[in-house]
Amino acid sequence: MIRTIPEDAAERRAVRPVICYPNHTLPDPDLLGLQAVRLTARKSGECLVPPREARCFHVPAGHFFRITSVEGPQVGDLNLWSAADPRERFYSGKTRALHGTHLTRGDRMWSNFPNLRPLATVTEDTLEWYGIDEYGGSVHDVIGTRCDPYTHRLLHGQDYHHCCHSNLVNALMAELGLPRAEAEPLVHDVLNVFMCTGFTRDTGQYFMKASPVRPGDHIEFFAEIDLIGGLSACPGGDCGSEHSSDAAACHPLLVEIFAPARPAARAQPRPSGYRWPE
Repeated sequence: MIRTIPEDAAERRAVRPVICYPNHTLPDPDLLGLQAVRLTARKSGECLVPPREARCFHVPAGHFFRITSVEGPQVGDLNLWSAADPRERFYSGKTRALHGTHLTRGDRMWSNFPNLRPLATVTEDTLEWYGIDEYGGSVHDVIGTRCDPYTHRLLHGQDYHHCCHSNLVNALMAELGLPRAEAEPLVHDVLNVFMCTGFTRDTGQYFMKASPVRPGDHIEFFAEIDLIGGLSACPGGDCGSEHSSDAAACHPLLVEIFAPARPAARAQPRPSGYRWPE
């Protein structure tokens, strides 16, 4: 088939882009107010996630939770569910549409339809300095789906059982006492904590590179509602070479919960007010 380039190709390509979802009308996250509340908060619990495994943890509304690299560079895959109804869970696609491909301080993790409300707000990020590098890469992405055994088998013809998807399913089964058939559909696309990713300029492919995270680096969130969190310490380690293998150097991740001395002066977000026509 002969493919011709139209005479106005350059003109068509030169059309200026338009932001799909201008977000200036989103509610103010009130970071200053949250920072004031955080000053009075005291640690109330923790959960250490072993390498190549996942763990679940609970965060009451109004509490903070922090994810920290404690031994070496390590990427984590984060799921969030409403503790009241785990069918309400993090919606990475809409979060990406509202905030961009990577999250940092002031951005929110939104829930799926029909609720579409903030589950958590990012209040602190020690890797905020990284910005966007020369390759178009940045940290804490909402574009990758999570490594999973199905894609691994599709591409490599092998079964690998410590993918982040598998880890999160196992952790949720243990936490809620669910059989795999009920737990697996609740596991969803993640916030790739500490992961450095982007899209190649020439082919548009999703890429990863070694994370800039170092021991002591952390990202912290404010729980807008009662949450169950699930975090997998990715089998790719810092994801500088490959994931879903036992070859990468992997390290634990620490989750800490902080209870404020007084509640934040903000109401819990309500589910979307949209109603279908009768």
